[in-house]
Amino acid sequence: MTSHVPVPRLPQHFTGPTVLVTLVGPDRVGVSTRLFGVLDAFPLEVIDVEQLVVRGQLILSVLVTEPVEEAGTSALDTAVTALGPELGLAVSIERGTGDNRPRRVGRAQVVVLGAPLRPRALAALTEQIRTDGGNIDRIVRMARYPVTAIRMEVSGADPDVLQATLARVAYEHGVDVAVQENGIRRHAQRLVVMDVDSTLIQGEVIEMLAAHAGCEAEVAAVTERAMRGELDFAQSLHARVAKLEGVPVSALDEVYASLTYTPGARTMIRTLKRLGYRFALVSGGFTPIIARIAEELGIDYFRANDLEISGGVLTGRVLGTVVDRAGKATALREFAEHAGIPVKNTVAIGDGANDLDMLAAAGLGIAFNAKPTVRDQARTSVNVPYLDTIVYLMGITREEVEEADASDLS
Repeated sequence: MTSHVPVPRLPQHFTGPTVLVTLVGPDRVGVSTRLFGVLDAFPLEVIDVEQLVVRGQLILSVLVTEPVEEAGTSALDTAVTALGPELGLAVSIERGTGDNRPRRVGRAQVVVLGAPLRPRALAALTEQIRTDGGNIDRIVRMARYPVTAIRMEVSGADPDVLQATLARVAYEHGVDVAVQENGIRRHAQRLVVMDVDSTLIQGEVIEMLAAHAGCEAEVAAVTERAMRGELDFAQSLHARVAKLEGVPVSALDEVYASLTYTPGARTMIRTLKRLGYRFALVSGGFTPIIARIAEELGIDYFRANDLEISGGVLTGRVLGTVVDRAGKATALREFAEHAGIPVKNTVAIGDGANDLDMLAAAGLGIAFNAKPTVRDQARTSVNVPYLDTIVYLMGITREEVEEADASDLS
């Protein structure tokens, strides 16, 4: 066992001479162990370590204090350089002063989603980050399929500015981008509040019910205008529900049985619930359907509209207050309070104009395959048809999702 005089503890920001050792080449077992074994023979302290392996190619960098004895300097160089031929790696040694350059004020996580992700898009986004005064400190891949997801950790730029400028660049290049301020809150328990129609499920429940009344096309046209924000949601809902007068209540069971969840919906919910996330559904749809979805998926809270039923048929009327644009935002705040989760730790996902207040109220509002009006106003937009891409915005990789799923089966 090697012994030497203990090195005094470093101050928070070390300002003395330092040595950066970098090994590059084919990865193999035991490289880091061998390097640290060599370094341990010298009176120095490790300040920072970073390692990356891409397709079997290793980059390992270790920043250490300069040995205090002058003789240790040349001996360190000799010992480290000898690792090159032994391990089949290129070795570089760089001297300087102090710790790594401190990250500048303003730290953000920028996640880019592309299917496919082209170099031109990344070039434009990284250039915009530079223009906004940011520096990319680290880049890692979050997923390779069903989309390519890349996370960049950025310092020096205002996250709010990045959110606005990168959204424009992303739209021009056909990719999605999400910006979140880095900090301890990002790791806290969250509440995810979702719209249902055309978000959690494919299609609109009211149009499925309208098919039983023979007026699907007419109702669909009104729905489309309401989702674009051209009609007041509450008024449009009353008008559409009126068309359902006389539809047998059994149609609700038939519609529920025919529902198709958005690809990745179950994966997203399953993954985030493993981490203690809570879920809520806030829908302009109808309680008999939403309640059953919530039970099936293990959703913690839900709010929807109540249909009046008499004599086994729908009367064409809605009971109580309509869950409209303002009502969705109110529900989000009430659910967060009940769960004991700050509103800043909420995530809202929706696609229509009646989701905009909810998206604005949440700490992270995501327009999912949204109408252009919604996409342009939301701070974050996802335009790929996979709901589980949301987990990449939470900092979870595809490999972690698959490993957790595999462990459930073992």
